[in-house]
Amino acid sequence: MTEKKRVIALGFFDGVHVGHSALMERVLKIASTKDLLPSVITFDKNPKSMVTKKKIPLINSCEDRAGLIRRIFGINNVIILHFDTQTQHMHWTTFVEHLSSEFNAAHLVAGYDFRFGYKGEGNVDRLAEKSRELGIDCDIIPAVKYKGIVISSTHIRQLIAEGDMEQANEFLGHPHVLTDIVRYGYRLGRTIGTPTINMGFSDGVLIPAYGVYATRVYLPDGREHIGVTNIGVRPTVNHTDTITAETHIIDFTGNLYGMTVRIEFYKRLRPEIKFDNIEQLKAQIQKDIDNARDYFKSI
Repeated sequence: MTEKKRVIALGFFDGVHVGHSALMERVLKIASTKDLLPSVITFDKNPKSMVTKKKIPLINSCEDRAGLIRRIFGINNVIILHFDTQTQHMHWTTFVEHLSSEFNAAHLVAGYDFRFGYKGEGNVDRLAEKSRELGIDCDIIPAVKYKGIVISSTHIRQLIAEGDMEQANEFLGHPHVLTDIVRYGYRLGRTIGTPTINMGFSDGVLIPAYGVYATRVYLPDGREHIGVTNIGVRPTVNHTDTITAETHIIDFTGNLYGMTVRIEFYKRLRPEIKFDNIEQLKAQIQKDIDNARDYFKSI
């Protein structure tokens, strides 16, 4: 347990969207005024999926969620708890008591709809009441609206599934992100002059609508490039159902196999297409590159 008292944001924070930003900003303000360690507590698995027994696709992997919180808000103390059956059956009062005894909580921040404890019996009213009993301050953040819509991970998932990255990014407050280790692919791109890096999606992470996207690519050494990323099954050259994110990094040469790369999605340029031959595919990829260049010049 850290010696310094913490102010902790509580939630699952899938997508780390604009609504979540309100919690993070409150944490940073409280940390500054009360000299507390700004912290976030989240879970490795979506509690709602385990409780309802329904698969809810994740906007981001657990690692990407933590990375977004650190990069955007500078909150480095991100605590990821393992959500298992024991956690699922924990009484709501025990959960709050653990925040005090195990994580040195002096101040808690939660969204208006935060539920916790067995069967979700813990709500924000109970959180505030139990916190007071333990001598912990507690702030509850109301719903955040954008364009008249309450910002939610559910709505953002729908936009990403439809390929509407521009709208999704407005509600997220940042570009949608995918981080993965570069894998070996079919190496067709090298033979047609547009080499690509191949990445995959972690189990349970939402796959955007198939198609080609204008992206920014962040390399391990910190360099940034623009790129075009195809998400799908590569129907022109592939005969399997394996879904990949295949990115041509514009104006880059080098070997990235085995390295961790971050892709940020900005705009869907077109749906995935099956071409009659490789020459048609090659010509379209060049058009995609030109369109991506034009897009980034325009923003």
